[in-house]
Amino acid sequence: MLSISKADSLLDQRDAFSRAAQNLFDKAKLVAEGGQYSEAGSLILKALDQERRAQSSGPQVLQLIKPRN
Repeated sequence: MLSISKADSLLDQRDAFSRAAQNLFDKAKLVAEGGQYSEAGSLILKALDQERRAQSSGPQVLQLIKPRN
């Protein structure tokens, strides 16, 4: 079982990744409005990576359900 402090740090990490993603999306919007589409695309890819990290942070449970034979 996770301790409360470890669980809190995982939530803080997830929130940090989510905030970073949102900041990158906002920056990409501003850059795209300025006509720099290539730079905006790069920022969007970085934001998507941060979203992926936010979703995958935390405890991982593998093979929880046994297959029936």
